Amino acid sequence: MTDQTISPEAPLFYEQTWDLQYRHALGATTSRFLRGLAEGRIWGTRTEEGRVLVPPRSYDDRTHTKVDDWVEVGTEGTIEMSTVVYEHFTGLPKPPYALAYVLLDGADTALVGYVRGVGLTDQGSAVKALTIGSRVKAVFAEQPTGTAADYWFEPLS
Repeated sequence: MTDQTISPEAPLFYEQTWDLQYRHALGATTSRFLRGLAEGRIWGTRTEEGRVLVPPRSYDDRTHTKVDDWVEVGTEGTIEMSTVVYEHFTGLPKPPYALAYVLLDGADTALVGYVRGVGLTDQGSAVKALTIGSRVKAVFAEQPTGTAADYWFEPLS
């Protein structure tokens, strides 16, 4: 600390790093969704209003009513938002990598996933390839792990 007087109104900051490992139950809804990914299928839940929520939810985010009507949605969709990550974050892939929120055919909410098959070293080309409205398809791992890493998106050719 320096000799400067700290104002009593000034916010104080404390930096720390947390490295936590934990295990928690995924619940019936997430478990069914992940099992579907391992089978190469994407499931959502349909609300009483008819909206299809992907990823599936146990409760409607608008009405807070239980949702248990399962619907399989398409594996193709439209990018609603995307980003390319060029900085390293602990626990995530080595950059660069791309993420996109994709509105899958038959769904009313977007699913986030990694995007492969796009050159990311040139930022301008990457942004163009991941433009809002671009069509992509979900591709599934040949050896599923039972996690969200069992799928990713690739541009439709």
